[in-house]
Amino acid sequence: MKIALAQINPTIGAFKRNTEKMMEFIDKAKSLSCDLIIFSELVISGYPPRDLLERQDFVAANLRHLEELVESVRGIGVICGFVGENQDQEGHPLHNSAALFDSGKILHLSHKRLLPDYDVFDEKRYFEPGTQYSSFLYKGRNIGLTICEDIWNDKDLFSRNVFSRRLYPVDPVAHMIKEGADLIINISASPYYAGKTEFKQDMLGDLAKKYGVPLLYVNQVGGNDSVLFDGVSMAFDSRGRIGAQAVDFEEDIVLFDTDTQKGELHQVSGTEAESILKALIMGTRDYVRKCGFARAIVGLSGGIDSALTASIAVQALGKENVMGVFMPSQYTSHENFEDTKSLAENLRIEFVQVPIASIFEGVLEELPPVFKDVATEITGQNIQARIRGTLLMAFSNKLGGLLLSTGNKSELAVGYCTLYGDMSGGLAVIADVPKMTVYELARLINKKQEVIPRRILEKPPSAELKPDQKDQDDLPPYDILDGILKAYIEDNKGAEEIIAMGFDPVIVRETLCRVDRNEYKRHQAPPSLKVTTKSFGYGRRFPIAQKYSGLAHK
Repeated sequence: MKIALAQINPTIGAFKRNTEKMMEFIDKAKSLSCDLIIFSELVISGYPPRDLLERQDFVAANLRHLEELVESVRGIGVICGFVGENQDQEGHPLHNSAALFDSGKILHLSHKRLLPDYDVFDEKRYFEPGTQYSSFLYKGRNIGLTICEDIWNDKDLFSRNVFSRRLYPVDPVAHMIKEGADLIINISASPYYAGKTEFKQDMLGDLAKKYGVPLLYVNQVGGNDSVLFDGVSMAFDSRGRIGAQAVDFEEDIVLFDTDTQKGELHQVSGTEAESILKALIMGTRDYVRKCGFARAIVGLSGGIDSALTASIAVQALGKENVMGVFMPSQYTSHENFEDTKSLAENLRIEFVQVPIASIFEGVLEELPPVFKDVATEITGQNIQARIRGTLLMAFSNKLGGLLLSTGNKSELAVGYCTLYGDMSGGLAVIADVPKMTVYELARLINKKQEVIPRRILEKPPSAELKPDQKDQDDLPPYDILDGILKAYIEDNKGAEEIIAMGFDPVIVRETLCRVDRNEYKRHQAPPSLKVTTKSFGYGRRFPIAQKYSGLAHK
């Protein structure tokens, strides 16, 4: 069979748009004389639909558009994901389903067997797991059709200590191979994080080699809220060698021939930094546009975080759709005036300057006596940040652009940010990007030509909310801080484990206390784009009011 692997970027609930896009890819596959085209998991509804699945009209619309597709397509087989109904009287009312249809008829239905409920996944909340493991015959191939998590439970993964433990007692792939499957197809909506693509290539290749059958994997691409999907749909031959590969972070279609076990290989990111940058650009573009906005507002400070955010926004939306707003105070250095202007000129974006010194002085004059001499205290610093936040939201309201907040993961983790100030906005573009990675991405952007002024990368970071302020007055050096935060947030290590890694005990304890103490801030932060294994948001669910520290004070 000549098979097309079609990765498209669905919008959740945009059934007409999603199925029209599917028809475009189907027509292209037919023009290339393909026998079968494969789409991703829940492609008709978009993934993840979350509590929209509790609305009967949403489920009905999804089924209606599936039916229209089935009736419309002739001359090629189609495999796609959709929200299926559970016909049994017990269990959840829905299945995460896949259908194969051809010539106006559904030839095979499959329901996802393994339902994840960790990190950003909530599938056990909505779906009833499937119970059948049988393969089916189609155009001379005995196909085992699986959905995403169904291929993530091979026992050899755990014997190599790739994961800590198996989550499910059954392995759908092993069952299908036992029943005679000679081609495994997996449709997925597998979220991106840095480093995952390489791991998936190794895992899928090993699985194909282990069973001696070709394996085809079709993944969703695009951003839906915080969750990003890189695509990189792949096909492997029966020896585990990659035979076809789609690009990352863009819609694509690649062909694979099951007879020759060869296909098209499209280029993907060469480094982890390139992958993260592409993910952030795609995620920003999709979030802004899928939420109905055309342009974005970015508060520029002369610092590295706002410079990176503005650069990403320009690549995502175009220079004509980004406005930079610079709000200097009496504490803003002359260098930041120059660097911010240079950045805006390099990006060729609209640039507005609104000094806040007089506004800040006016607020201080109106405050009661209890606020005497508050200007450089933390309260005064926060007032400045909130003046800026208010002005930025005013630009957003007046011009109809989405405000992008510019804080990074390191700052958000330890609360080095101001509620209703620099945390204001509709999307936190780099809130899952550690500070040291911020610098790495900025250097990558400057690789071809200097977009972000060199001095922004070289000068010590500062919030400039009081005279001669530097981040390192309050925080450990960022290379040390980022190492501690990764161990605590992404690797779930406790204080003593982190100290045993060689970090200073005092710094570890102070950092962990700050992370726990500022949980309330993160619950009020805008959505962020997930690029690490554990981001702040609905994939990390810690209580605000709690007293467990896990710190052994000696």
